[in-house]
Amino acid sequence: MRDVAVVGLGMHPWGKFPDKSVTSLMREATDNALKDAGIGWRDIEAVSAASSRFSGGKGWGLNGNDIVEEMGSTGIPVYNLSAGCAAGANAFNVGYMMVAGGMHDMVLVVGGEKMPKGFIQTSGVEDEYDPEYLRQVCVGIPGPSFWGVMCRQRMAQHGTTEEQLAKIAVKAHKNSVHNKYARFNKEFSMEDILGSAMVSYPLRLFEICPVSDGAAAIVICSAEKAKQLTTKPVWVGGSSVATNSFNDGITRGLAGPVPPGGKTFHSEAASAVAQAMEAAGTTHKDVDFIELQDNTVYYELCFPEEWGFWDAGQAEHELEAGNTTPTGSLPINPSGGFLSFGEATTAQGIFQIVELATQLRGEGGGRQVPDAKVGLGQTLGLGGNAAAVVLKR
Repeated sequence: MRDVAVVGLGMHPWGKFPDKSVTSLMREATDNALKDAGIGWRDIEAVSAASSRFSGGKGWGLNGNDIVEEMGSTGIPVYNLSAGCAAGANAFNVGYMMVAGGMHDMVLVVGGEKMPKGFIQTSGVEDEYDPEYLRQVCVGIPGPSFWGVMCRQRMAQHGTTEEQLAKIAVKAHKNSVHNKYARFNKEFSMEDILGSAMVSYPLRLFEICPVSDGAAAIVICSAEKAKQLTTKPVWVGGSSVATNSFNDGITRGLAGPVPPGGKTFHSEAASAVAQAMEAAGTTHKDVDFIELQDNTVYYELCFPEEWGFWDAGQAEHELEAGNTTPTGSLPINPSGGFLSFGEATTAQGIFQIVELATQLRGEGGGRQVPDAKVGLGQTLGLGGNAAAVVLKR
C-alpha cells in the first residue's frame, strides 16, 4: 500500500440555500479544493462521491456524476457512495484505497446535501418488511427522542447534569465563532442554551444539531504527486469502515439483545475508530484532537469513553476541567461540530476531514489546537454504518 496525502481542501458554507442546487454547492467546494491543491480539473483521475436520496444527483444519489458533468466530462470513473451520515467518510475510504492501491494518483472526494425540513425520516418507503419503517410506526420516536433515552441512562449512571450538557453546546459555539463555514458562527450563553425549547428531555433545541445544506471536497494523491505540490502534506494514517455488532443494545430494528450490564453503545463507531487507529499505528495518547459526530451533546460525553480515551463516567470531569477546548488535553470538535454546522448528511464526514487537515496545517486561527500532529475523525450513519480516519503531519 502506498502513502496517501491530503493536498486540497474545499468547503461551501453550511446553512439553508433555497436558491442553490446541491450541484452548485459541490461545484464551489470542488473549485476551492482544486485551487488549494494547485491543480486543474483535468488532473483528477477519479471521483468518489457521497450521495443520498434527499438531494442526490438526478434523484438517484448520483452526486459524483453531477459534479463531473458540471466540471467537465473527461471520461474518468465515478463512484457514488450511500451510507447515511457516514457516506462522506465512506467515500473518502474508497478514494483512499484507490490511491493507496495504486489505481489512481489523484482523486477527488466530494459530498453535498440539501436537507428537507423537519426530523430526518430514516425510512424512505412504507414497507412492512423494512425494520426502520416499522420502528418509526410501532415505537414512534425520532432521533432526538432516541438520544434523550440514552442521555437519561447516562444521567442515572453517572450523575450528568443539565448544566453539563449545556456547557458542551456553549463550547461548540465558542469554537464556531472562528469558523467561517459554520452555519451558526456565533457564541451562545448558558442562558441561551438552557432557555431553548425542550425537545426530548433532557435535550433542548440548542443541544441537538439542525438539518442544513452544505458541501465539502478533498483532493488526495500519492506521495510522489504530493512532493510536486507541497512541502507540508497531511498524511492519511488510517481509514476504516465498519458496521454494528448485533449485541450492542442499540435497537436498529424492533428489538435486540441487551449487552452485559445493560450498557448500550455504538459498536460500529467503536470498531471503526479502533481499526483506523491500529492502521495508523496510533495510541490514545498520540491523538491530539478529535472531530466526532455530535448530533447531540450526549455523544461528546459517551464516545471518548467508548473508544478508550477515558474511563466510564470520566467525561464530565474532563468537560468541567476545560480539557475538551482547543487548548485542552483532548480537544473535541474544534470546528464547532455538527451543533454549529447542522447536518448535511453526506458532506459531514468530508467536512470533518477538511477540519482535521486544517488543524494539522496550523491554519485553524482562533480555534487552532496548538502543535497538532495527529487528528481523529468519526461518523456513523443509518444502517449501522460507521467510518473513521486518522490524519497525521
